[in-house]
Amino acid sequence: MRAQVIDRSGDQQFMRLALALAAEGAAMGEVPVGAVLVQHGQVIGQGFNRPISDSDPSAHAEMVAIRAAARAASNYRLPGSTLYVTLEPCSMCAGLIVHSRIARVVYGALEPKAGVVQSQGQFFTQGFLNHRVLYEGGVLAQECGQILSEFFMARRARG
Repeated sequence: MRAQVIDRSGDQQFMRLALALAAEGAAMGEVPVGAVLVQHGQVIGQGFNRPISDSDPSAHAEMVAIRAAARAASNYRLPGSTLYVTLEPCSMCAGLIVHSRIARVVYGALEPKAGVVQSQGQFFTQGFLNHRVLYEGGVLAQECGQILSEFFMARRARG
């Protein structure tokens, strides 16, 4: 088996774009999570959390970005792509990532309550999965965690 070469050169740049999207969501009253899907160095999909504004419980940032990318690619499979997301994915999003055949997930902050990449389980390492996803956490983790902390602090202050 050949070792896979991973290009990490754009990780911080794309995570900063995901953070900017998270800030857009926060401005709309959504929990500030942003996601960017990149293939061959180009952004092919992006989004932020929209469950409140779309009245759609599945409208997580990852879901929005993957749907946009699949439409842009005219394909439900997104091989060779990397998903950048400011928060560790939940089980719903992790399943979508596998079904989309995304190659790699890069996330910022841990999600101790519902994250399934590392915090509440290691979903991507399960033997029953028919696709292997590479993953890396902690990219701009402080910034990604800070936008969430500030959002919830402001929300609690408003009552």
